[in-house]
Amino acid sequence: MFRRLKEKWGIRRNIDIVLILICFSFAGSSVVFIKGYYFKFLGFDAHTPVWLKTVAYLLFIFPAYQFMLLGYGILLGQFQFFLAKEKALIARIRRMFNSGK
Repeated sequence: MFRRLKEKWGIRRNIDIVLILICFSFAGSSVVFIKGYYFKFLGFDAHTPVWLKTVAYLLFIFPAYQFMLLGYGILLGQFQFFLAKEKALIARIRRMFNSGK
């Protein structure tokens, strides 16, 4: 498994894989934690339409996750890896919106 991830991500050391996976898990856990407070702040409950929760998620939680990945990447020495992934994500999003022009 590590060998495949190292090849796919262009990483040489096993410790970097471990640190990257830790960053992903910390960022995911943090987002789950803040999502509850954010939705509560907005007054969302079980009766809030799913479409409204989805829009709120995309506008705040998704970008927050991306920033958390960068933050945890800084703390664990993997900033360059996550910065490259963020740049690729932004490029894909741009292409998606520019494809119709």
